[in-house]
Amino acid sequence: MNSGLKTLTRAALLLALAIAVQSLRLGQVVTGPVINAILLIAAVLLGPWGGAAIGLVTPASAYLLGQLNPVLAPAVPFIAIGNAALALIFGYGRRLNVYLSLLAAAVVKYLLLSGAVSFILSLPAPVSVALRLPQLGTALAGGVVALLVLETLASAKAIGRDEWPGLGLRAPGGGGRGR
Repeated sequence: MNSGLKTLTRAALLLALAIAVQSLRLGQVVTGPVINAILLIAAVLLGPWGGAAIGLVTPASAYLLGQLNPVLAPAVPFIAIGNAALALIFGYGRRLNVYLSLLAAAVVKYLLLSGAVSFILSLPAPVSVALRLPQLGTALAGGVVALLVLETLASAKAIGRDEWPGLGLRAPGGGGRGR
């Protein structure tokens, strides 16, 4: 399969998976980590900008599917920006340090959304809580899920080690330490 078709297929599957998960209406505690995991996986398999693109679409689809409380409509652009930041920071930073890039991406997403709620948006207090600390938790939980999924896919040879070298257990380009 040529690389353009492979990328397009992966993008379509990841976006379809994200929309399918949102349509289940499982609540923020389940949907948040799964969507964040999809964004992080997309940042690896499609590149940082591919992950960001999916991150820009998912808040609008969540709103349209009724996953987001209608009161959160003004927050959709900020959620999209937070998602894009998550994918971009992780996507570019992961080659330096996968764990620090995940932490930095989650913290930046949290700060963007928390800042929007504190300084820009006027949302009811109970609703604005969902865009604060829970966002850090769902981003970090999604990160753990993404790392496990990527490692499983690479171990099963469903993706190449050139795409996902591993969790610091292997030297880039193949051979591993102590393996």
